[in-house]
Amino acid sequence: MPTPTHFLTIAQTPADRIRAMLERAVRLRGRPEPTLLSRKTLLCLFEKPSLRTRVSFEQAMRKLGGDVMSMHGAEVGIGGRESPEDVARVLSSMVDAIMARVLDHATLETFAKVSSVPIINGLSDYAHPAQALADALTLVDEFSPGHVAGVRGRTVAFVGDGNNVARSLCAVCCKLGMNFVLCAPEGYQIDAQWLAAVRAEASGGGVGGAGGVSVEQVSDPDKAVAHADAVYCDTFISMGQEHERAQRLSIFGGYRIDAALMAQAPRHAIVLHCLPASRGVEITDEVLDGPRSRVFAQARNRLDAQTGLLAELLGGG
Repeated sequence: MPTPTHFLTIAQTPADRIRAMLERAVRLRGRPEPTLLSRKTLLCLFEKPSLRTRVSFEQAMRKLGGDVMSMHGAEVGIGGRESPEDVARVLSSMVDAIMARVLDHATLETFAKVSSVPIINGLSDYAHPAQALADALTLVDEFSPGHVAGVRGRTVAFVGDGNNVARSLCAVCCKLGMNFVLCAPEGYQIDAQWLAAVRAEASGGGVGGAGGVSVEQVSDPDKAVAHADAVYCDTFISMGQEHERAQRLSIFGGYRIDAALMAQAPRHAIVLHCLPASRGVEITDEVLDGPRSRVFAQARNRLDAQTGLLAELLGGG
């Protein structure tokens, strides 16, 4: 039996496969394949709450003619009632792919070691690659409609915590030849060792030949957005960090995306947010609902991005 292709992080996924997923997503918009995954089943497993991830994966599988089922982590008891290894072995003997939204990224890595079918990361504390695909697709739509390669040279500024979303966004920018700037206070930036590996791949051209890519970390929001084509933010308080709320709100107080900050960005710059948004905290209503926002188109692109992802992993070329 061939080794399954997993999708755990953007950084671990070759650039040519990232591009293939996005190109497939664009192609399927105009040329749907409603029987591509006929007689195949996707299991969606949720240890964390979900809106966009669940609906996008379920609908994407249906659009491709496949079956889908969803389970809550509590009924499975991963690591309690059953070991992660046993869960993955059993499930992979019954379905064609497993999409899991987990508390701990190590769970996905354990699944991948023993699973006989693809494991797809629907979100972990370490990475959110499914979101990053939709982010990239939104940038393609805005700056080079229908042409994935056309985003090369664009600059994305992420203002806020160097979290799982920021890490995945950084990686997808590098894979596609875009520049990336993270603006975060000291102590909340992306891990230097991880960033060095991404920089090395980008400067060496990586799998996709994305040489010349710039990856920066700064602490000044005005500097971060000065040359940005897209300004991105996420919650300052991710799931599991609720006990840090007061501390984080104090530290990130100067990192909100508002009209004053967007006035420092180029006039063509768009605004992105992965949602859910804490309105008035990391982003104001004026910006989120304003003419530069592409946030709800970005959310809708989760469906198209996941359609391209599933088609590539399960449907062949």
